[in-house]
Amino acid sequence: MRTVETLKKIGVSLDLAVEAHELLRGATKKEIPGVQEDIESFDHAKVTTVTILNNQGENIMGKPVGTYITIEAPEIRFDKGLIDDLSIILKDKISSMLKIDPQGTVLVIGLGNWNATPDALGPHVVNSTMATRHLFRYAPETIGEGLRPICTLAPGVLGITGIETAEIIKGVVDRVKPDCIIAVDALAAANISRLGTTVQIANTGINPGSGLGNNRLGINQQSMGVPVIAIGVPTVVYASTIVNEALAKLNDIWSANMMTANCAQNIKPELSKEINSELFAAFEGNLVVTPKEVDDIIINVSKVIAAGVTQALHGGINQDNYHLYLQ
Repeated sequence: MRTVETLKKIGVSLDLAVEAHELLRGATKKEIPGVQEDIESFDHAKVTTVTILNNQGENIMGKPVGTYITIEAPEIRFDKGLIDDLSIILKDKISSMLKIDPQGTVLVIGLGNWNATPDALGPHVVNSTMATRHLFRYAPETIGEGLRPICTLAPGVLGITGIETAEIIKGVVDRVKPDCIIAVDALAAANISRLGTTVQIANTGINPGSGLGNNRLGINQQSMGVPVIAIGVPTVVYASTIVNEALAKLNDIWSANMMTANCAQNIKPELSKEINSELFAAFEGNLVVTPKEVDDIIINVSKVIAAGVTQALHGGINQDNYHLYLQ
């Protein structure tokens, strides 16, 4: 039941490369050509690096060639004291993708809608990230050692501004001429357990709203002219995936209890699609849901990301003093 093909049939796209890789490898029962996976274990987190090596891997995975690093820390939901530990992991992984001069300018973009809590991750991160670019020009005497020029922007969403997000960012890029962009956005997950507990870092850029099926102009090196590192956290899940999971569990129970195979055989992707279409007809065939504690999730995860980004961008900031540079 839980395959990439099934999810496609019920209209679910996979934002997380690690989920696409898990489902594809599960379906084929073998390694995916053109894709490499590496796993690291930490005290409170698991880090999975999925590298899409060539066009073959790109076509199978449905994602651009590049590196996708996923940090999974289920305990963060219950233990806010892990923010420091996770920010260090995040800092190291961002640093591994940051291929620019220590004094190069970085533009940090907070994608999303600040009026909708599940989509407000990007603006929250930007609000916590200290901008320093203006200090280099107007107050250089206040700049400590090991800092770099940082500028931040929360461009809003098309529905609020009437302007494509990528158009706003491109205009700023042409004027500011940063050496790199870091774009932070909320994602959609296929697995409920990953909501608010998973961070994906990718060097392939991002398409705003892609997790919800919106086709928007991409924010990547091709469109912006500079490298783009995308950081995302799943804050919503499709209701249809929950229904699909429930049907799969029912299938497993029937099989385990040696019940008639006819029932199990009737629960096919086509039936799952039909059930979802009827259940969510009022929402044009689908519904996106978020945990009731999404406010806390956004606040906690935005702190982790802001702390990790701040330490990665400034050589003079570390785990002992990063708190002083967060707003």
